[in-house]
Amino acid sequence: MYDCAKIALNPARHFLYQTGMQSPSLRQLDIFAQMVAAGSVARCADMLGVTADEIARDIASLEMRLGYRLFEDMSGSVRLTPAGRKTAQAMTLLSQDAPEDWDETAAPAEAPPPLPQPPAPQRQTIMLAAPAPIFGHFQDALSAFEAANEDIAITLDLHVQSVTDAAAALREGRADIAYFYALEEPAGFASRYGWSEPLSLYAGAAHPLAQADSVSREDLAVTPMLALERRNPMRHIIEDALARGRVQLGAPALESDDMFAVMTALRAGTGIFAAFGALARDLGRMDGIERLRLDSQLPAIEVRQALGARAAETPAVEALAEFLFL
Repeated sequence: MYDCAKIALNPARHFLYQTGMQSPSLRQLDIFAQMVAAGSVARCADMLGVTADEIARDIASLEMRLGYRLFEDMSGSVRLTPAGRKTAQAMTLLSQDAPEDWDETAAPAEAPPPLPQPPAPQRQTIMLAAPAPIFGHFQDALSAFEAANEDIAITLDLHVQSVTDAAAALREGRADIAYFYALEEPAGFASRYGWSEPLSLYAGAAHPLAQADSVSREDLAVTPMLALERRNPMRHIIEDALARGRVQLGAPALESDDMFAVMTALRAGTGIFAAFGALARDLGRMDGIERLRLDSQLPAIEVRQALGARAAETPAVEALAEFLFL
């Protein structure tokens, strides 16, 4: 069982969350919270007064943004995947009153009261901060590390995106290990390179640029773009990379964190969309969407790891940091 603080949903049906957690849309995270509480698509749709198809679409869009599945099956009583459970706990979406052995396949109102449990042995907690898609990259490694080290619990903070976020989390003791996105090694901040994620541009298959053998910067400058919402930290990372690559896109034709809206606009030829990591991987697999063949490469986004100042005093922290690099 993963350890994490739990915070109850508020009466307005918006969960309480850290203000930095802005990558997925608030609506999608709220629906994820309600799905966890409701236990089924039909019950969640009834609670929110929308259709089951709308619930399924928002959950699928959120999973595409995160880069991993949250639920095993969307039919009948839903069951969280291990990554979904960890994400729910990291986002503090579970009820404050839910027992530690809560069964996500049943509605909270129908669950029997928990039996008294003997005090659990104290476990060392390692705080890991990372963008949600990065958690998707090493979720199996985290599970394996915890399975091999029963005295250690790993708690996630999924709102860190940039070097500024990572430095603050480590300095303030909110993280022992932090992963973040960067375009190069930050000056004055010790970190190490993990891997690079190429930045790509996508358009609908029928778009003239998708059919071109080579796309120039001049072509891009007169083509409308599709973008994430302005408050989304991922948008700023993408814009910084495009600027470094001397790419100026046309005015936004759409600004949305709803990936189904983005995909619909792409297929309709409304504009082009920049993405990297798990999101780019999934877009590249979609029918009716093509990656543009640029005349020169765009800068890649680096994923870097940094440790807190006292990591050397905690062997488990250094061991996990090394394990994640294997």
